[in-house]
Amino acid sequence: MSSQVKGAVCGIVAAVAYGTNPLFSLNLYAKGMDVESVLFYRFAIAALALGTAMLLSGRSLAVSRRQLATLVPAGVVFALSSQTLYQSFLYMDAGVACSILFVYPILVAVIMAAFFHERASLLTYGCIAMALAGIAMLYQGDGTGALSATGLLLVVASSLCYAVYIVAVDHTALRTVPSARMTFWVLAAGAAMFFALTGFGRNLFPICTDAATVANVAGVALVPTIIPILFIGIAIKNVGPTYSAIIGALEPVTALVIGATVFGESLTGRVLLGAAMILVAVTLIVARPLLRRPVAGLRHAASKRRER
Repeated sequence: MSSQVKGAVCGIVAAVAYGTNPLFSLNLYAKGMDVESVLFYRFAIAALALGTAMLLSGRSLAVSRRQLATLVPAGVVFALSSQTLYQSFLYMDAGVACSILFVYPILVAVIMAAFFHERASLLTYGCIAMALAGIAMLYQGDGTGALSATGLLLVVASSLCYAVYIVAVDHTALRTVPSARMTFWVLAAGAAMFFALTGFGRNLFPICTDAATVANVAGVALVPTIIPILFIGIAIKNVGPTYSAIIGALEPVTALVIGATVFGESLTGRVLLGAAMILVAVTLIVARPLLRRPVAGLRHAASKRRER
């Protein structure tokens, strides 16, 4: 198997796995588990598994005080992104929520333009407009009524938190922390936050009530958490971050399919069109480096012709 094929396959696995968030969380909600308990188990089990694997392979978990001072707030922001997303599932269809969440690359571009003076192109502005139009289409719901404003605000907050986390990873001391080590501490900080939110364990929902609960808790820690962490790293190494991010468009598609087939969520033409507009807008934003190369090549060729 070539490195390109290997990277593409791993990117697909990571994207599809992350898109299964609703599958396990909604089943746990149906069992009576609250959002904070679900996310505590998700973060704690994932951190324990990752930390154990790193120690067994001889990799260190140690970080400096300066790095830890950045890792903890980054973990809290990442955890808030998960919390607001999972809470939005209580107010709106999970597939729609995951489609709106996928605007985070556009929010990253906005943050970079507003705070780091990165030049925004006409393509960026056009993609922002297209994404907003897609969200407006989704906000109209399935034709029986508009989406919950609370749910929409929650998922937009989730996307914004994730965008802030991504920018922080690239523009703070986190750049010096190896990715696996950083992920462990981010997960551990999130687990600590959710443990505190459950009254330091007093209000934590027990997982040993039945086999289905245990299976779903294991699923939410493994499939949309540990598997994406492992496979996205392989994908980035083999096909690069841009292609990996484009393949990530399968995340909301997976969530939409799970929502419709497993939980009976509505997939009307309006919902599909809105989701498609968001996916196209985000894909164009992510693919900007690839789009610049042909343009730069044409300009170079033109300059060479003029020199002749």
